[in-house]
Amino acid sequence: MSTTSLERTERSTARSVDPSDGQAMGRPSWRSRLDRPAVRLLGFALALVLAVAVGGGVAAVAGPTPAPAAALTSAPAPVQGPAEPSAPAAGIDVSGLAVTQDGYTLDVLATPGRADSPAELTFRVLGPTGAPVTAFTPTHDKPLHLIVVRRDQSGFQHLHPVMDPDGTWRTTTTLAAGDHRVFADFAPDGRSEALTLGRDIAVAGTYRPAPLPPPSTTATTPDGYTVTLTGALVPGTESPLTLSVSRDGAPVTDLQPYLAAYGHLVALRTGDLAYLHVHPTGTPGDGRTPAGPAIPFLAEVPSAGPYRLYLDFAHQGVVRTAEFTVVAATSPGTPVSAPGGDDESGAPHGH
Repeated sequence: MSTTSLERTERSTARSVDPSDGQAMGRPSWRSRLDRPAVRLLGFALALVLAVAVGGGVAAVAGPTPAPAAALTSAPAPVQGPAEPSAPAAGIDVSGLAVTQDGYTLDVLATPGRADSPAELTFRVLGPTGAPVTAFTPTHDKPLHLIVVRRDQSGFQHLHPVMDPDGTWRTTTTLAAGDHRVFADFAPDGRSEALTLGRDIAVAGTYRPAPLPPPSTTATTPDGYTVTLTGALVPGTESPLTLSVSRDGAPVTDLQPYLAAYGHLVALRTGDLAYLHVHPTGTPGDGRTPAGPAIPFLAEVPSAGPYRLYLDFAHQGVVRTAEFTVVAATSPGTPVSAPGGDDESGAPHGH
């Protein structure tokens, strides 16, 4: 049965109408407008831009994303300047800067209380168990060598104290006012190498520091002996030094053995008083080493800069000391008297 135009009209108007729906008013709805392809494409583009912007903001807050490990490259190391002057070269024996080493401790018991007055200096060497060491292997004819020098490197003394049965060492000395460095050089029984321990002591009185003497290749003792130094100190190498003794212009050829050699050399580095070992190259009575005038040594210094050398030698039954300021150079051939210096004192010890 056919449907009349009136029935079709009634059916089309019978459904309920939402007044907000534009279709009821005969115009397209906002949903239909947004559903067009061009609009959808524009919306997608806007959403993409918004996502990128938000992601960048989060990344800025969270920090940069690490690069894959394979993409990381090491930055070149910064260029380093020359080593500090006090940095020891490899293999150089620098001693005397510590009061304790390998379980052994220098224990000072009594020091001179007043300047320029004879008084007793007593000390012990404590072993790894804390008990005083009483057995020593002699080195250079003595069981222990005691070096005392003021911090400005003046007043050098090389002493050989006497040990009591309980391990207390004693010696009488006269010291000027000021801080002094005490070095004990010894080899305990059962140990293959000697040790040098050091510590400071203070002597009351008015302290007047002495300036470091200028570098020189000659030194004169108070009783007229002249010692001439030839050679150059080169850090990190075994440097040959020769000290020649003369008196009133004539070479001394009848030096006497002192501490198993014709001379005993102590070297101390200016500044920290590092105590360095210096070795003679000959032995009295070996048939090859003359009794003067030249006394040869091999010295190893750890760094460039000024050092103080102290040579003990014996002649006509008296031990004398000649003192030098030398400057270690960074290249061979530079004279030991090269200028340079410091008002402080420091040095190495030598055999």
